[in-house]
Amino acid sequence: MKYCPKCHLSYNDDANICTQCGNQLFVAAPQVPVRPLTDHTAEFQKEDVSANKVLAMLPYIMGWIGIIVTLLAAGTSPYAGFHVRQALKIQVCTTLVSIIGAIIPFLGWLAIAVFGVMALVINIICFFSVCKGEAKEPPIINSLGFLK
Repeated sequence: MKYCPKCHLSYNDDANICTQCGNQLFVAAPQVPVRPLTDHTAEFQKEDVSANKVLAMLPYIMGWIGIIVTLLAAGTSPYAGFHVRQALKIQVCTTLVSIIGAIIPFLGWLAIAVFGVMALVINIICFFSVCKGEAKEPPIINSLGFLK
């Protein structure tokens, strides 16, 4: 498909001049789908994803124990390692909020409750992402700079 750079009308490939303004037509560049920066699915081999999908689910279901089990069982799987790092971010944040919340009365308890619900929702989102064979960084947690 060709387009006019001046009036932005599109034409068939056989046209050379814009009928409205007389400018020469250019071939439109093909549209390349843009992948979000937080989606790393294409970086992993399909065999690795299918072989380690169940292990990648464990950190989101079982927390710290799931992280340890996955680290021991998955070995050198890049896909499982990615999900261990994401679950580790969630668990570290949850632990830090719990420690701070325990120090500060009432307001800290409220923070623990709110962040606990947020962490649960993020874990559920990540679990279903693994079920689909995806490797996406979790929302909110992906903006944290540690454990890239």
